[in-house]
Amino acid sequence: MDDFNKKFLVESLLFVTGEPLSINDIKRSTELTEDDIKKAIQELTEEYRSRNGGFFIAAIAEGFQLVSNPEYAPWIRKLRTTATTAKLSMAALETLSIIAYKQPITKIEIEQLRGVNSDGVVKSLLEKRLIKILGKKEVPGKPMLYGTTKDFLQYFGLKDLSDMPTLKELQRDDSL
Repeated sequence: MDDFNKKFLVESLLFVTGEPLSINDIKRSTELTEDDIKKAIQELTEEYRSRNGGFFIAAIAEGFQLVSNPEYAPWIRKLRTTATTAKLSMAALETLSIIAYKQPITKIEIEQLRGVNSDGVVKSLLEKRLIKILGKKEVPGKPMLYGTTKDFLQYFGLKDLSDMPTLKELQRDDSL
């Protein structure tokens, strides 16, 4: 297979999955080498960037994903009127942010910070696969420890947790 076809094979895989693919994921489903895959992703990234089109490749959750250009977000939102299941309530966002910044964290610790019962919200976030059980805390009662998932990174378009704004940056934004 020539370089031209390798590049379009990688592009096809990124297009159909709709989720981040690691280089190993692509290697497992093709006969391409790691160098072939990296070269294809680099070339595609440069092509998309130079033409400033409707989509580009983003490094998300330890992989690569074909995503829409944020410039067209208002029209995409209009089209996706059925995306109500993907929306998060204020309680869910609050709980998710606590988990993201304090992980690993127990439900009791979440409730202490929020000041309200969080059973339903935690259950909902688990069902949406935005959080997961990381294990049990080594204290009496052995409560579950919660943390964020790759789906969390994908939902918010983050490469990894270090892409999240710091608490100081968030406090600065609130004072504006």
